[in-house]
Amino acid sequence: MKRIITHEHALRIANKLKAVMERGTKHDMAYIYYGGVEIASFGIRRGSEKDKGHDHISKALYVGPHDAKLLAQCPLLLEDWLEILRKKGKLAPN
Repeated sequence: MKRIITHEHALRIANKLKAVMERGTKHDMAYIYYGGVEIASFGIRRGSEKDKGHDHISKALYVGPHDAKLLAQCPLLLEDWLEILRKKGKLAPN
């Protein structure tokens, strides 16, 4: 089964969402903050396990796999993702 979210996608998503990165022994953690509050976090595998895929990221970001991949590929912007969270009640309205 081909993984939809690769290691490279995970790094692009973390960068786009302005994640604070923390290096771990087997994987790195990406923490996403909004208004000083952590709103999401996900792990990014390193080393020999990075090819296992990162499909867990979509659940951590409260979106489906397709939207997670769009975050990595640029059509879905940070503000678009924040609006999705608002609609799902995961983030307070503006």
